[in-house]
Amino acid sequence: MISPSILSCDFTNVKKDFDAMNEAKADFVHIDIMDGNYVPNISFGPSIVSQFRKLTDIDFDVHLMINEPEKYIEDFVKAGANIITIHPDSTLHLNRTINLIKSFGIKAGIAINPAQELSILDYTLEDIDLVLIMSVNPGFGGQSFIESSTRKVEDVKKIINNAKSKCLIEVDGGIKLNNALKVYNAGADILVAGSAIFGSENPKKTIIKFKELLK
Repeated sequence: MISPSILSCDFTNVKKDFDAMNEAKADFVHIDIMDGNYVPNISFGPSIVSQFRKLTDIDFDVHLMINEPEKYIEDFVKAGANIITIHPDSTLHLNRTINLIKSFGIKAGIAINPAQELSILDYTLEDIDLVLIMSVNPGFGGQSFIESSTRKVEDVKKIINNAKSKCLIEVDGGIKLNNALKVYNAGADILVAGSAIFGSENPKKTIIKFKELLK
């Protein structure tokens, strides 16, 4: 499955990029929320997400790179989020925040940064629907894929299989057409791609190429 990251959209003509996602039948729309504190960048808040919701029926895959995400969960649910993913070290009570997300009837995920260990899954896997493996350091689009991330995907896949979990694996950062199949074959279910799609000459055709590659 492919989740185009709108952080790389042309925001002077964002409807055109949403039309491309709609026509290419993207599986998700990946929305990065950054607060300038947890990561050194700022994106947008719930009010902008609610405006995006008017442009598509595709499920919103909302990635919160913010401190104290529990304060904003309900706002993003109301804005149209279908999945909300948080970072374990961004909230004081991780289990409580995961349960808060799920209390609204949507899916919950946790994100693991490149240098973070996988031991957090020992205590959270049974409560979450998605593990987001960051294959770049979070905060900016257009970064190069960290090669060790492929091994991390394989390791997470083993953990999920051993637990007989239905949790999905998503990979975000530096995904291109020339490395997507390698990451997918390592065990990823969802690939996030931003600049590879919206930096291409034809985003619609590029999304379709990703989908055909991952069949």
